[in-house]
Amino acid sequence: MVEKYSNEYWMEFALKEARLAFQEDEVPIGAVLIKENKIVAADHNKTSQYNSRLAHAEKLVIEKVISTGEKFLYDYSLFVTVEPCLMCAGIIIWSRVGKVVFGCYDPKAGAVGSIYNALLDKNFNHNSVVISGVLERECSELISKFFKNKR
Repeated sequence: MVEKYSNEYWMEFALKEARLAFQEDEVPIGAVLIKENKIVAADHNKTSQYNSRLAHAEKLVIEKVISTGEKFLYDYSLFVTVEPCLMCAGIIIWSRVGKVVFGCYDPKAGAVGSIYNALLDKNFNHNSVVISGVLERECSELISKFFKNKR
């Protein structure tokens, strides 16, 4: 597949979702799922709105696509503003997302390089291509501002 746009281009859409989460007093993490140079799903964390600790942005966008009948997402790219947690990494593995691009690391809960790297663990039957640090400063500043305001 030929990629028409840069990783930064797509990450801007994930950041837009993260900013919506911030406005809704949700942890500001946004995600978009891309196929053939088009956004097929976009969302942000909604753990408070759904009263579910499982309503992470990555899970929500993957579920939207899976619900349309897609079984595996080899041809999809997931852009997320913050490094996925272990739950989301598992969802990425089981749904076979082809590429994962994230903005900033999560040193407390990140499972794509910070405390563990589930997506590159050769014991699993699928390993996504992983790119980190895309618009890292913008992603990091947004989440830091959110938690600073909570203190």
